Amino acid sequence: MSAARAEIRGWHVLAIILAFFSIIIAVNVTFAIYAVRSFPGEDVQRSYLQGLHYNNVLAERRAQAAQGWRATAALREDPAGAVLEVWLTSRDVSIDGAMLSGILEWPTSSQFDRPLNFESLGDGRYVARLGEITPGRWRLRARAESAVGALDFESELTWRSR
Repeated sequence: MSAARAEIRGWHVLAIILAFFSIIIAVNVTFAIYAVRSFPGEDVQRSYLQGLHYNNVLAERRAQAAQGWRATAALREDPAGAVLEVWLTSRDVSIDGAMLSGILEWPTSSQFDRPLNFESLGDGRYVARLGEITPGRWRLRARAESAVGALDFESELTWRSR
């Protein structure tokens, strides 16, 4: 009795190649689906329209820079949780009486974004009490307005829970 000798024929090679590429395509499609579900790519509403009006934004920022306002922001710990502090100055003179509005954004998902309510503490210092926030990198986007001018500013902040 002789053992049947296994031969690789053309249809075997075709089946192996088709199976290999089917697995590769299935894995790529799965990764693409998970990537789009976790971050759809557009985190800003009406980004196309914002792009059309970007020259207006640049002109406004040049005007803001000419007035000499500066904003500095930091996160600090408080017994009730995190506190966001903003200091407003105009050529090294503190700015009091400004109205601040803003949002604290989690860069990869808008579900963690927090609108901010600032209170003035005097001497150009403004605070927003946040309570508990997720540790990591945050982006502050805010606007300060007073009778003499306005300032749009952004800041990258890092929070580490203690």
